[in-house]
Amino acid sequence: MNSLQKNNKKPWPTKKAMEQIYDLQLWGNNNSKFYSGEGSHKLEIVTPYINAVSSFLKSFKTPITVLDLGCGDFNIGKDLVQHTKKYIAVDIVEKLIHFNKENFKAANLEFACLDIAKDTLPKADVVIVRQVLQHLSNEEISNILQKLFHYKYIILTEHLPNGKFIPNKDIISGQGIRLKKQSGLDILKPPFNCKIQTEKELLCLDLENNKGVIKTVLYKVF
Repeated sequence: MNSLQKNNKKPWPTKKAMEQIYDLQLWGNNNSKFYSGEGSHKLEIVTPYINAVSSFLKSFKTPITVLDLGCGDFNIGKDLVQHTKKYIAVDIVEKLIHFNKENFKAANLEFACLDIAKDTLPKADVVIVRQVLQHLSNEEISNILQKLFHYKYIILTEHLPNGKFIPNKDIISGQGIRLKKQSGLDILKPPFNCKIQTEKELLCLDLENNKGVIKTVLYKVF
């Protein structure tokens, strides 16, 4: 068996990988059955993000419909619902979606368990993808991006290295991200080469101890 064959392991299905993350609390815990990690709970990360996205949502005279892909434990989404006509929160982990349905309720809120790389996605005006694609392989990202460009607006948040980096190094979908490879996601660069009408940086947070930046960008697709 050559080295290529040895390294060509078949990836664990993304759904199983994400279920394991919550079952084993690989992103930590907060005395909660489901915990989506510091990126969804650390105030210095969460508060500026909520403020930035809320400001965008409130800029519309008529409230719009939001599709939140990879909603996690909904610690962030719960503060955005009030600014929307309808808020659809999606995650791949079925037990997590059941938990969210029991704990978060609003007339304009609904949850759905979907594999966003494979399943048909609900209609909306804007799609939010916060620190989700960074965990996925380039193949899955490509499948998802084909769907995202049916939405007028995309709000994309990614954890990126400090300074210059080689974008879009491939990984196996799961707990880790490209940061360990000194890489990060840029949907405008190869192999994705997405075409958009405009882009606007909503937020860029420098993390402590040179652990990279968390950048949120608003893309207007059409």
